[in-house]
Amino acid sequence: MTYDYIVLPVLIFLARITDVTIGTIRVILITRGARKLAPVLGFFEVLIWIIVVSQVMRNLSNPACYVGYAAGFATGNFFGMFLEEKLAIGTLIIRVITPREGDDLIGALNQKGYGATIVEASGATGHVHVLFSVIQRSQLGTVVELIQRYCPKAFYSVEDVRFAREGIFPDREEQRLAWHSWLLRKRK
Repeated sequence: MTYDYIVLPVLIFLARITDVTIGTIRVILITRGARKLAPVLGFFEVLIWIIVVSQVMRNLSNPACYVGYAAGFATGNFFGMFLEEKLAIGTLIIRVITPREGDDLIGALNQKGYGATIVEASGATGHVHVLFSVIQRSQLGTVVELIQRYCPKAFYSVEDVRFAREGIFPDREEQRLAWHSWLLRKRK
């Protein structure tokens, strides 16, 4: 009785969290072009799903299994998105539109090792500068801090990039140090 109405539904819940989290990460990786890892994750996602569904089908008269299944699905979606956000996998393009000269911002970005391109344009309020920079997703916080410091009234947008080549990016040691710094800030 304890196994059927407590242990089994909890196991189903935990397994569904696992397979849905894997599935969420897999779909996100596919959209970001990580074609080698996605099939491996898909294998484990479906393997876990088949095991869970077989347990639910063996216990069709047990509503606690249904609740565990549905709650695990919902929680797995949440955990998958949360984990993906923390992993910060991928490349972004950040576009900054400012009525001011962007030279200070470009200088700050270049000093940190980021490449940046600025273009003169016309906007709804007149003459503007549009700055573009392709960055690693894990570095978005640092770049946004620079934008807010050097161009606090600037409009900026961020988009995913599937493929980038021949750019200027901070070296791996700086990325590692930035990651370490981010982890220390999160622990405080």
